[in-house]
Amino acid sequence: MIMFKRFTIVGLCALFFASCASRKEVVYFQDATNFETLVNDNIDSYRFKVDDVVSIHISTLDPEASLPFNLFKGAEEGGFRPEQVDYIVDKEGNIDFPVLGSVKIEGLSPAEVKTLLKDKLADYLKNPIVNIRLKNFTVTVLGAVNKPGTYPVNGEQISILEAIGLAGDLHIKGKRENVLVLRDFNGTKVYNHIDLTSKKALDSPVYYLTQNDVVYVEPNKSLITSSSLDNRTSNAISIASIIITSTVLLLTQRN
Repeated sequence: MIMFKRFTIVGLCALFFASCASRKEVVYFQDATNFETLVNDNIDSYRFKVDDVVSIHISTLDPEASLPFNLFKGAEEGGFRPEQVDYIVDKEGNIDFPVLGSVKIEGLSPAEVKTLLKDKLADYLKNPIVNIRLKNFTVTVLGAVNKPGTYPVNGEQISILEAIGLAGDLHIKGKRENVLVLRDFNGTKVYNHIDLTSKKALDSPVYYLTQNDVVYVEPNKSLITSSSLDNRTSNAISIASIIITSTVLLLTQRN
């Protein structure tokens, strides 16, 4: 029994020291100074990919003239306007647009698609207004974060810090200096690492995420050690419990 108590105390002490994290492991942008100005040259709008779901609405001063260029499902009943149909980028990077036919938008930004459609609509409409929105813009945050999961993005841009914020911030034992961003370019996987403890992270090509990016936060050694230690301590407690129970039973039978 004395040995079991000693083992438990030693295990708890080891777990406590293994769980300690230094300032260098947990503080973001440690080398940033007061009033320092950083310009990010990697700001770029997202670009449409195969299987993207895109909402496009065309409007003009004459609603009747623009009506053929918008797709709706269902009939207008009781004053309620039918729901507009979204477009899916096919395997060739095209959408099937009413009247215009097949339009290739893969690899284009929303601004470029707006210009393209306005040029194509010039023969049919006067000063058309084109509104575009990516409907399936999501990012996934996994690993040593407080709320891992896949999160929808409402705007046209999200930074890796904002994505981590959606996931409840990094776990105290997450490796901030080696965060992995997995990006897909139509089947080609690209791996990038970013160091969130340095201000250089703001210049990283993955500081701003694109749709379907996956952010993975690796656990640091203390988290791996404590997890392993937890398992060993649990196993030791289970074994000790069995030994104590067996000893009690034997003593009871002898008496």
